[in-house]
Amino acid sequence: MPKKPDVKDYIRTIVDFPHEGIMFRDVTTLFADPRGFRMAIDQMLHPYAGEQIDKVVGLEARGFILGGAIAHQLSVGFVPIRKKGKLPGTTISQEYKLEYGEAIVEIHDDAIKPGEKILVVDDLLATGGTAGAGIKLIERLGGDIVSCAFIVDLPELGGRKLLESMGMDVHVLCEFEGL
Repeated sequence: MPKKPDVKDYIRTIVDFPHEGIMFRDVTTLFADPRGFRMAIDQMLHPYAGEQIDKVVGLEARGFILGGAIAHQLSVGFVPIRKKGKLPGTTISQEYKLEYGEAIVEIHDDAIKPGEKILVVDDLLATGGTAGAGIKLIERLGGDIVSCAFIVDLPELGGRKLLESMGMDVHVLCEFEGL
């Protein structure tokens, strides 16, 4: 009997992108396939059936695609966390470290009300830098983070451990070894 496809089967690996030695996990092939995309959204939603969630927060940029679809399915609002300078209203910002340098993400200062239950969503968890910065922004606004959901975890880079050390529940659909 043929193996039933899973989310990992829809993700392609591009060798040496964006730099030599990197195995880039490309979720655009998953997004482009209607069956794969629906499977990913359904599996990302499943752990939260019956949970109170007020808003979904998506991390730039592929987290917007997933977060919008998940917010729609949950009938809740969607909030983007963007790179510095991309949001038009009054924002708060959080700096975080990258492999080479630093970056800043922002959220509108009125996007989350104190006590709202938040689900954080992105495509891939690597070092946890972006997600960690997003969590800090949400917490500064008084949001109560229910969980963080990702399609892919790269466990060797330690992002899951970082988020769990921050007290976060982390849900991932699949893992890939290597960088």
